[in-house]
Amino acid sequence: MKSFFTSLSILLLSMNAFSQENLSYQKPPQEILTLANYERAPSVSMDTKKEYMLLSYRNTYKHLDDLNQEEMRLGGLRINPITNISSTVTYVNNLKIGKIKEKKETQVIGLPNNPKITNISWSPNEKFIAFTNTTESGVELWYLDVATANAKKISDANLNANMGNPVSWFKNSSSLLIKTLPKNRLTLIDKNKDLPKGPTVSESEGKVSQNRTYQDLLKNKTDEINFESLVTSELYSIDLNGNKKLFKPAAMYSNETFSPDGNYVMVTTLEKPFSYIVPLNRFPQTTIIYDINGKTIKTVNEVPLNEIVPKGFMSTRKGKRNMYWRSDAPATLYYVEALDEGDQANEVPFRDELFLWEAPFNNEPKSLLKIKQRFANIQWGNKNNAVITDYWYDTRNSKTYLIDPSANGANPKLIWDRNYQDKYSDPGNFETKKNEMGSYVLAIENNKMYLLGDGYTKEGQFPFIDEFDITNLKTKRVYTSKLTDKKEDLLSIEDIKKGELLVMIQSKNEYPNYYFRNLKTKKLTPVTTFKNPFESLNNVYKEVISYKRNDGVTLSGTLYLPANYDRIKKDKKLPLLIWAYPEEFKDKNSAGQNTQNPNDFTFPYYGSFVYWVTRGYAVLDDASFPIIGEGTTEPNDTFIPQLVANAKAAIDAVDNLGYINREKVAVGGHSYGAFMTANLLTHSNLFACGIARSGAYNRTLTPFGFQSEQRNYWDVPEIYNTMSPFMNASKMKTPLLLVHGEADNNPGTFTLQTERYFQALKGLGAPVRMVLLPKESHGYVAEENIFHLLWEQDQFLEKHLKN
Repeated sequence: MKSFFTSLSILLLSMNAFSQENLSYQKPPQEILTLANYERAPSVSMDTKKEYMLLSYRNTYKHLDDLNQEEMRLGGLRINPITNISSTVTYVNNLKIGKIKEKKETQVIGLPNNPKITNISWSPNEKFIAFTNTTESGVELWYLDVATANAKKISDANLNANMGNPVSWFKNSSSLLIKTLPKNRLTLIDKNKDLPKGPTVSESEGKVSQNRTYQDLLKNKTDEINFESLVTSELYSIDLNGNKKLFKPAAMYSNETFSPDGNYVMVTTLEKPFSYIVPLNRFPQTTIIYDINGKTIKTVNEVPLNEIVPKGFMSTRKGKRNMYWRSDAPATLYYVEALDEGDQANEVPFRDELFLWEAPFNNEPKSLLKIKQRFANIQWGNKNNAVITDYWYDTRNSKTYLIDPSANGANPKLIWDRNYQDKYSDPGNFETKKNEMGSYVLAIENNKMYLLGDGYTKEGQFPFIDEFDITNLKTKRVYTSKLTDKKEDLLSIEDIKKGELLVMIQSKNEYPNYYFRNLKTKKLTPVTTFKNPFESLNNVYKEVISYKRNDGVTLSGTLYLPANYDRIKKDKKLPLLIWAYPEEFKDKNSAGQNTQNPNDFTFPYYGSFVYWVTRGYAVLDDASFPIIGEGTTEPNDTFIPQLVANAKAAIDAVDNLGYINREKVAVGGHSYGAFMTANLLTHSNLFACGIARSGAYNRTLTPFGFQSEQRNYWDVPEIYNTMSPFMNASKMKTPLLLVHGEADNNPGTFTLQTERYFQALKGLGAPVRMVLLPKESHGYVAEENIFHLLWEQDQFLEKHLKN
């Protein structure tokens, strides 16, 4: 007993000795600040005819004041209960309309003061653009006339955007369906003042289920009442003059979509009972079809509470799922149902079945075809042609078929049977176009379709267009981008007969811009002319290097060297920074493929180390860290040895080039990259220090799987324990900077993970520093926090790699 109290006293003394630093916000050195403090270019949205484009401007960063707002975290949502919109939304603060052919931009007039714009959507006829504006008291509906660039408010600040976009266009383009706050809305309960009526009780029915560790779940009856109040809306139709009419009374509306012909609207509502262990997308749901006057046509789906899910990524729920409108038909639903009871462990010849259900839904749904693997997606073309893809995660296999929706059994013809992680064999994506109903369908002309591909190869990236013949399933190359000093992304085919494409072109120092390319005349016409805001990086050396791991797997990374570095003399050995993120594979071939392009525009941001090339460091960005499990072996069975092998190969590769001092190497990563960093410092002596941001370090706190791990803790406790830096904290003696947002909303990466890991390392005498960024979630957005983060990282790296 005496020894117990002695040990307890020592522990308490050591805990009190944890130093706290009252530090105000700092800014990074000028070389980094010049790059970080830039003006963001607008985002671009074009109409189908490429006559007009909408330019949406927003601040480069948010500010702490934007994050310091009222917030309720319920059912997986983060809501501002005063404005009734997500507390995490990023707003646009200005709009301009551009006439593409005239290269003319017009400021939209009539915008609200201090606009906070989001939920932007073009009308079906593309003459108008709807958007919401958030005021201090709520969300308003606005629209702008594209031709005149005039904006107008058409509703009060009473829209309910708590579950996403509250606005959908009717097909007539003159009215919108909106979600508004109900007139008799229940008052929210302050759970800090409301005394509980009893304990919170949850109970298991003895059924096996694997649920991930979700954030922001409901916890008690008060949460249930507040959640219901916040997500309950009334549906109204409103015209462009602001005249509105009740469409449906108050309910928990979660989704509304119009049929392609505009005569029906599919409305999904959340139902009770709620859950304390899964978020709102797994609450009970009811889906009903209404006509455009709000008359009930048919209840087409009722989904019960979905708390019980079998093990495995390919397991799913029973019943109708993936229910959407068929885009090439006036009003036909399609959906799939599992034939294996949703359990991937059940051996069956077909996993899913695809059904069609035509309006007015008086007849029973018709089976179109049975699918061998799990349904992935379908692209509709016309009554005789559609393309369907299935997949299976455990084998990384996907199969794509051409089907005939009019034929009995759909007459599936196999187009591709491939490993979907094999980038070199990726055939690309079929081009789509808007049909007469305004829905996107496969672009089919004279039994030909077209594929736009990224074009990754062993020799580099060469984006391409292939012509696909429906009659024989063969492809013919139409165009290959062979730019050597630039990168060209093929975005869409505007007119295949004229050879007109919309592309995006960029280079190391050339900001990505839109162009029209004519394949016949070879003419390249600029659409946008955004300037490079990072000119101080223009003379930085950039190269994609390729190297091999000790087992022969080919790896790659993008190497940056300071602008004044002499690569011939190499008279100065540089400190090296490696930024990476592990990725799981089932075969060495896919794992060894390179998808990096040296002509990608160099865009520094807080999510990499590229800033530090201006501070005299060599940087290996996006270094390959594949974790491979071939056959029946799972990748994580050998996670640590492969992790260390990846790191050693990267250091060896740059060292062999003669650029670095291999005793001065740091590694860093975010989220799973932070987990990687902590493990590398724990299980190797390759690094002088490391930076781990917003990671999870104790896998017993994510016991039903994490990242790509499907097995639970009790299946493979040795894997979970070996992979957990927390469990091996006594081995970690290398300087580590831990960073986390204090309001992390990502499943599994609770802020507690960093706090507890820091306490373990500190208590065991490891050199560690922890920085918690106020108000930040999993990704960081506030300027004050980002600038301070860059300062912290710079101070840390200078101390451990240069001083």
